[in-house]
Amino acid sequence: MNEPIATPGRSSAAQSLSRRYEATRRFTERLRGPLSAEDCTIQSMPDASPAKWHLAHTSWFFDTFVLKTLAPERAPFDPAFEHLFNSYYNSVGAQFTRAHRGLVTRPGLARVEEYRAWVDDQMGEALRSGRIQGAMTDVVRLGIEHEQQHQELLLMDILHGFSMNPTYPAYASRAPNGSGEPAALGWVAHAGGALHVGHDGQGFGFDNEGPRHAVQLTPFELGSRLVTNAEYLEFMDDGGYSDPLLWLSDGWARVQTERWAAPLYWVRRDDGWYEFTLHGLRPLEPAAPVHHVSLYEADAYATWAKARLPSEFEWEAHAQALPVSGRFADSGEFAPGPASGGGGAQQMFGDVWEWTRSAYAPYPGFAPAPGALGEYNGKFMCNQMVLRGGACVTPPGHVRSTYRNFFYPHQRWQFAGIRLARDVS
Repeated sequence: MNEPIATPGRSSAAQSLSRRYEATRRFTERLRGPLSAEDCTIQSMPDASPAKWHLAHTSWFFDTFVLKTLAPERAPFDPAFEHLFNSYYNSVGAQFTRAHRGLVTRPGLARVEEYRAWVDDQMGEALRSGRIQGAMTDVVRLGIEHEQQHQELLLMDILHGFSMNPTYPAYASRAPNGSGEPAALGWVAHAGGALHVGHDGQGFGFDNEGPRHAVQLTPFELGSRLVTNAEYLEFMDDGGYSDPLLWLSDGWARVQTERWAAPLYWVRRDDGWYEFTLHGLRPLEPAAPVHHVSLYEADAYATWAKARLPSEFEWEAHAQALPVSGRFADSGEFAPGPASGGGGAQQMFGDVWEWTRSAYAPYPGFAPAPGALGEYNGKFMCNQMVLRGGACVTPPGHVRSTYRNFFYPHQRWQFAGIRLARDVS
């Protein structure tokens, strides 16, 4: 990929956008680096996608929504790619069945990498020449953030795929730091009252983060750190997975039908609990945050602990004044660590996504963007729950206090954990 060229008529904003595009694309290639061609083809469940598909789809996004708009008459790289690597944009065209993406062995990885290079060459020329202006600049920014989402998904999906292998292969060679002792769990009070939440329009924000609006909160307390593996083990040892009084009805049904007895990727051996990670199978770190739990498990734990999950606005009330710093994917550790202690709420960003008790619904006054990009978020605002804060596999610079992630309540392959909240009478 060509480096951005600083030309006299080229604004600093355009140069910054070009640098951001190239850095994002390079980081995707860095994440793909440890994977073989065979690794890039596997699909372990319908919710996951092959790494090869992520590489192609993120390129398809720029190809479809930027390059084709700039030059609608130009010949496509491969007409079949328009169908194979469309995710869910029905207004653009048909998509290949998501659950069968792993069956597409051809085109191979080398061909997909050629496609990425083809897109990068044209995007680089368009960014350097100043052809990307106005509203198209916003589309490129969206494409960059979209690729960052798929960087995290690539790691989530390869972890799930590797977990199907009885040899427990490792994706990453750098072992995470030992956990040590966690900071004591405390409570951080908030007086409640009127609060403005949502994106304020400064800098990038997804459409689902706005419009900014007022909410009314009653007084509450937020756990000072995330729930640890050791604390979750206490819940398990106390019969947490066998007590129906702790569970939401749908959650209890999942426990029965899927025989849940521990978080996803936990493995019981004669000498104790282990956890399958991106570093292979490792002894469970007691002080690290518990993760790969569903909303149902998070809610059951909170009930057992005589607390509850926070609403997304309670979480935002604490987070909006904090710097966005924590364990993210650029560390190369790809594993959460213990809270370091100190005042206030710790681990609000990075480590693991935090389940909230808030349904993923539109904010007052929300309207999808016009055209195909209006399909990005709005049509998923049903039957899912909001998570906040980012995780150890989230790219740096991607999240903020208003960022709203969302998953179905039964899903566990994302890096999702637990922060407690409770009412103040």
